[in-house]
Amino acid sequence: MGSASARTEGETEPGRRTTAPPGVRADSGARLRDTPGLTALETLRTLESGPRGLTEAQAEERLLRYGDNTVPERRPAGRSWRFVRSLRDPFTTVLLCLALVSAAVASWGAACVIAVLVVVSAVLRSSGEYRAERSTAALRELIATTATVQRRPGAPREIPVDQLVPGDVIRLGPGDLVPADLRLLRASGLTVRQAPLTGESAPVAKYPGEDGVGASGVGASGVDASDTGPDLFERPELCFQGSSVASGSATAVVLATGADTVFAGTYRSGTYRRPSGKGAVPGPGARDTRRTRPTSAFDRSVNGVSWTLIRFMLLTPPLVLMANAALRGRGLETLPFAVAVAVGLTPEMLPVIVTTALARGAALLARGGEVIVKRLPALHDLGAIDVLCTDKTGTLTQDRPVLDCSLGPDGRPAPEPLHWAAVNSLWTLQLAELPTPDALDEAVLEAAGDGFDELLAYEGIAALPFDPVRRTSCAVVRTDAAAGAGLRLGAHTLVVKGAPEAVLERCARVRTDRAGGEGTDLDDAARARLARLVADRTADGLRLLAVAVAERPARPGRRYTPADERGLTLVGFVGLRDALAPTAAAACAGLARRGVAVKILTGDHPGTVTHVCRELGLDTGPGAVVTADRTDGLTDAELARLAARTTAFARCTPEHKARIVAALRAGSGPEPGPGAETVAAPPRTVGFLGDGVNDLPALHACDVGIAPRDAVDVTREAADVVLASKDLGAIDGAIVAGRRSSANIATYLRITLSSNLGNVIAMLGAGLLLPFLPMLPAQVLVQNLCFDAVQLAFAFDRPGPAALRRPAVLRPADLLRYITGFGLLNAAADLATFGVLVLAVHGVGDPGGQDAFHAGWFTENLLTQALVMYLLRTGRRSAEGRAPGPIRIAVCALAVTGLLLPPSPLGPLLGMAPLPPLYYGLLAAVLVLYGAGLAWAKERYDRKAAAEHQGNLDAGPDASPQP
Repeated sequence: MGSASARTEGETEPGRRTTAPPGVRADSGARLRDTPGLTALETLRTLESGPRGLTEAQAEERLLRYGDNTVPERRPAGRSWRFVRSLRDPFTTVLLCLALVSAAVASWGAACVIAVLVVVSAVLRSSGEYRAERSTAALRELIATTATVQRRPGAPREIPVDQLVPGDVIRLGPGDLVPADLRLLRASGLTVRQAPLTGESAPVAKYPGEDGVGASGVGASGVDASDTGPDLFERPELCFQGSSVASGSATAVVLATGADTVFAGTYRSGTYRRPSGKGAVPGPGARDTRRTRPTSAFDRSVNGVSWTLIRFMLLTPPLVLMANAALRGRGLETLPFAVAVAVGLTPEMLPVIVTTALARGAALLARGGEVIVKRLPALHDLGAIDVLCTDKTGTLTQDRPVLDCSLGPDGRPAPEPLHWAAVNSLWTLQLAELPTPDALDEAVLEAAGDGFDELLAYEGIAALPFDPVRRTSCAVVRTDAAAGAGLRLGAHTLVVKGAPEAVLERCARVRTDRAGGEGTDLDDAARARLARLVADRTADGLRLLAVAVAERPARPGRRYTPADERGLTLVGFVGLRDALAPTAAAACAGLARRGVAVKILTGDHPGTVTHVCRELGLDTGPGAVVTADRTDGLTDAELARLAARTTAFARCTPEHKARIVAALRAGSGPEPGPGAETVAAPPRTVGFLGDGVNDLPALHACDVGIAPRDAVDVTREAADVVLASKDLGAIDGAIVAGRRSSANIATYLRITLSSNLGNVIAMLGAGLLLPFLPMLPAQVLVQNLCFDAVQLAFAFDRPGPAALRRPAVLRPADLLRYITGFGLLNAAADLATFGVLVLAVHGVGDPGGQDAFHAGWFTENLLTQALVMYLLRTGRRSAEGRAPGPIRIAVCALAVTGLLLPPSPLGPLLGMAPLPPLYYGLLAAVLVLYGAGLAWAKERYDRKAAAEHQGNLDAGPDASPQP
């Protein structure tokens, strides 16, 4: 807050006087937010302002003192730092070390190839992230651009929001974004959407209460907006930056701007703080999660694979040296060969393949305009997601109410309550001259559309719009055709609609004859029965409005007031619910088919959440919807087990969301079940979709954070992925793109490592059996260079549908089993080729025979590598001639190189000689047998993977995911 923030309490600037209460600094808007009990006049005096605002001189001085009213933005990393940061992974480090070792032993070719691959990978990764940053920068918008401010002297005028200062008096209207933390001075029917801050979907009534006491939390619908204790956001006289005006108008004084707002404080600390005097929330949100974000699924996968390979690579050169020294008496002259063998085991193209595949997938998503991936590894995390946590409002629902039912006082369907509710809505909108239509009134009129002509038969006399204090609205009508409704001709009819509790307080009778009439007296037993009806329907997720009528003699010129809302007759209730998003049900079903469990974390009522889950086809069985306060006494392991079997958590605070997400990611150990069985909550890859400040802790706790384009700035900045719209269908497309990229990376690793492992095993075996090296270091490096060139095709591959049906997770243990099995099969083919060479090539002891041996093994290695790429990538598709284009081209190029390079003029330069025709015939037989073995092993692997995936689907989306 500028220099003023360093002053002690009670101090003011020299020469200034203040009437602030004891303990409150005159220049501290942030402190005033936490100081209840000040009236509007006291607040103005404390801020040294007045009803007409500040003078221009005061505003300029305060702007210098407090600074611009902007949220501090995270400074994006420069290109140089991005390049350096892209080198910070264990595999790249090992490659650089191998390049240094190769240079030390004068293997300059290997050193240059490895260095070029590392640089290309780093450039691709850093440039991709830079482009994503530029795309998201284009989406950043100010929370509000201008505000209507009153300054002395002069009339109200528009100024840029960043020029607001504490003490400014501003005006708010429907649709305005609240530009700073405010204290209301005057308000008319003001309701504010605080969902970005609290997650509560219903607008909150705000009014300039003079006692500073928090609102009850009961909105126009009559449904309790929160069953928590008093909270800063429930204080009716305060509005906060990041919220927006749903209806009504107001005049307010600015309490805090810029870094002193609740909104900015959340961003600055990287955690959600409930500013109610209780300090930071406990659990995952209690630390700066921007700096301590958990390791993502991509980091875990790549690091696990990298360290598995690192162990092999560090072990291979010493083994080669020791074996050759012990059995063949060779010394350090085999060091270049040992380094070449280690490089041969290394998938040098891994950084390039990973970066290219992810960058290509991110570019395709951005080109469609639906998804922007800010951090390339986040695309892999999207593909690995098996749990998607999301809020309800605006994602699964449209944040727009629709009529669910019209009920008589007995709880049975009846058309009369909807009729009178529509009369009230129509004439309230017509006569009250509201700035914007109320969403509830629009929903009622839309439901009564078929009977709109009947509504026009009434003549509107007067209207009392909804007031957040009395929580009702009233329309006074007259009709000469009222006899059909049981009313006297020419009489005035008061139609009152509002919160059930507020309407019932004003009722003296209840309608029992549905054809009209005065009804029966409303005694205590009837009131208790109606209260139970309201509670039951509210628990089922409905937002109830009570409807009542009363007759008054027609008196021309009479003015109606809220005092006339007495002695009413209850007609019944209309129930409304949130309208589902058009694509929500289909998107949830599609995600379930892909093995992704959708879990709802919301601040709404449990009944509302249950109703939404039922309409979406999500699990609504016993225990499927849990109130979040049940988790407060649970350990992390207990919470993980509860979260694994729970579909939705209602009444979630931001700290609840973060802790639930963290528990799902971590999983838990086994929980004792019936008999000897155990039930375990496995670790998950969790995505979180959020758009408000209250979602920041969960965004930092998940594997991949997702935010829509219209989310608040700090939330969009904290997310890894930005959506053009808040649509689960767009997420499904992004998940598919992530799985496609991850599947290409996994295919590359499996094929390359299994082939490399087989070659290394065969090379080590042959090196111990032969009196000469089975392949010269230069030949090993050329062979690796050929492999590397064609393996880039994996980044442009299009995997089959099976790879998109389950989360794409690289697990080192599973990868090790795969490459061991297929690597041994490859080694068997290589050793068989060794026998073929002994038979076909005579005089392997002389230099000419050695050159032919080198050429034969070089050719066989390239051909078997081509066969592995073709069969392990395509399976049965290879026999049908439908291999993907990039793979087909790469396989053909590799096979042609293997056959033509040894007899070409380059062969002698590399130490290779032409091969006899007999060798090619025997080699063809070996390749046929090897291909048949590969096809059989691949078919068996695919059947096992399909069976595991089907088992997961049968067990439900919350079953433990399989690789």
